[in-house]
Amino acid sequence: MRKNINFVGNIKKYLICSAMIFIIGIIFMFVFGVNLDINFKGGTRFTYTFENELSLNDADTVIEETIGKPVDVIESTDITGASKKLIITLAADEAVSTEIQKSLTEALQEKFPDNNIQLGDSNTVNPLLAKSFFAKSIAAVLLASILVIIYIGIRFRRIGGISAGIMAWVALFHDILVAFFTCVIFKLQIDANFMAVVLTILGYSLNDTIVIYDRIRDNRKKDTKTPIGELVNLSINQTLGRTLMTSVATLIAMLTVIVVAEIYGLTTLRSFAIPMALGIISGSYSTICLTGPLWVKWIEFKDKRERAKGRKNKKK
Repeated sequence: MRKNINFVGNIKKYLICSAMIFIIGIIFMFVFGVNLDINFKGGTRFTYTFENELSLNDADTVIEETIGKPVDVIESTDITGASKKLIITLAADEAVSTEIQKSLTEALQEKFPDNNIQLGDSNTVNPLLAKSFFAKSIAAVLLASILVIIYIGIRFRRIGGISAGIMAWVALFHDILVAFFTCVIFKLQIDANFMAVVLTILGYSLNDTIVIYDRIRDNRKKDTKTPIGELVNLSINQTLGRTLMTSVATLIAMLTVIVVAEIYGLTTLRSFAIPMALGIISGSYSTICLTGPLWVKWIEFKDKRERAKGRKNKKK
């Protein structure tokens, strides 16, 4: 006989666990800051190609001495290992002049004469445009979240409607924060990849949530007398295997991508795969442990409040 886990009864433990994760993330955020991409904060990015090996510390020193401002320098390698790139990011309100670009190239070539350093491309983003792009990205996420609430509210109106949608949104917001704090802890850039991760997690986590809500609705049709807490526990346990197997299969794929990215220094893949992997874990956790139990607690609170109003009306 399969053991039923009391997810609703353990909701306080799950909330404490989530709170601890967020506290750790907030501490890292204040200590190390948030690494925003130039597309979100403005600035200039130079990409240099080079051969053989070079010291990032030495390159960083040469670059800062030439430009006169702090920069972020990372090394990137393609999957074959043949093409190596030096990516230099400078946060500034004004574009870097052609003269400074030329001086920087000459300084790097002089410091590393055996590495055949060549300027690949440079990209400058105006801070005002960057803020506009960031605002539009946030608006896209908010719009998707609102549509999620409306969709679940309409589809599951017989068992809870909008309240079910709101609890699903709370879980989705939880997953987005986990992905965000993952970027903060691993010092990954918040860029277009992060927005892709957020929208992917929204769809992925929502799918698992709909499966559970669908089972709750089916079980309620069969049994109208069982308390909502027991019904939700039963529904989550019935879909637990399916949810975990789907998550594990997707997680294995993401872990494979992370390993490849770490071996070959593929920074673009790394900035997508790491928050995505943690987001998948968080999505399963929030779907199983938070969405249903929180919805039950809300219904119980609402019923308790209505009973209290009823008793007051009788006394009058």
